[in-house]
Amino acid sequence: MGRIKHSLDGTISRLKGNGFLFEQLVKRDFTHKYKRTVLGMAWSVLLPLLQLFIMKIVFTELLGRDTPHFTIYLLAGNIVMSYYKDATTGGMTSLLSNASIISKINVPKYLFLLSKNVSALMNFGLTLIIFFVFCVIDKIHFGWHFFALVYPTICLILLNIGVGMILSALYVFFRDMTYLYNVFLMLLTYVSAIFYPVTRFTPEQQQLFLFNPVYVVIKYFRTVAIDGVIPSFNYHVLCALYPIVFLVIGAIIYKLNNNKFIYYF
Repeated sequence: MGRIKHSLDGTISRLKGNGFLFEQLVKRDFTHKYKRTVLGMAWSVLLPLLQLFIMKIVFTELLGRDTPHFTIYLLAGNIVMSYYKDATTGGMTSLLSNASIISKINVPKYLFLLSKNVSALMNFGLTLIIFFVFCVIDKIHFGWHFFALVYPTICLILLNIGVGMILSALYVFFRDMTYLYNVFLMLLTYVSAIFYPVTRFTPEQQQLFLFNPVYVVIKYFRTVAIDGVIPSFNYHVLCALYPIVFLVIGAIIYKLNNNKFIYYF
C-alpha cells in the first residue's frame, strides 16, 4: 500500500513539474482536431445529434417501439461509446505522434496520452450537455440521483486511460494495431446494446453483456436517467473493477517498456 501511495505521489509531482508542457499539449490536441474545419468545435455537438437522428429514424420502428424514452436510450449509448472511441483511438497514437518530442526531451511519456484524454473529455462534456437537454425535452425527471453520473464518468475516464496505455504501447511495436482496433471497435459497438434493447434477450444472455466494460457504463447512465434509480453497490464495484484492471496492466506495460519505446520510433 505504501509503495502504491509513493508511486501515485511521484506521478502527481511529475505532472505538476511538467504542468506547462501538459497544458500546451492539451491545447494543441484540442485545436488540431478542428483545424481547417468551418464549424470547428460545433462538430462536438452536431455529430452526436446527427448520429442520434439517423439511429432514431432507422431503429425506432424496428427495435424501439416498446422501449421507454428510446431517444435517451440511444443517446446514452452513443455518447459513451463515442467518448470511448475518441479517447482510446487518440491515445493509441499518442506516443508515436509525439516521437520527435520524446526523443529529444526527457518527460513522462504518459503526459502525451493524458493530453489526448483531456481533449476527448472536453468533447464528452459538450455531448453531456446535449444529453441533459434531451432529457428535459423527453420529460425525464431530474433529481439528486443524476449526481450519481459522476461515478461512471470517472470510471470511464480511468478505463480510457488504461486502455489507451495498452494500445499506445502496442502501437509503437505493432503498426497493425490501428487496423485491428478499428475492427474491434466495430464489434464493440454492436455488442454494447447501443441501438437495441437488451430485454430482447434472456436473463442469462443479458448477464453476458456485463463482461463488456463500456456497456457497464452505458447501463449505469440509462439506469439513472431512464429508470430514475441508482444501481446497486455490487454494480458500483463492477463499474470500478474494469478501469482498475486496465490501469494496472497499462502501468506495468509502460514501466517494462519505458526505455524501449524510443528504439521503435
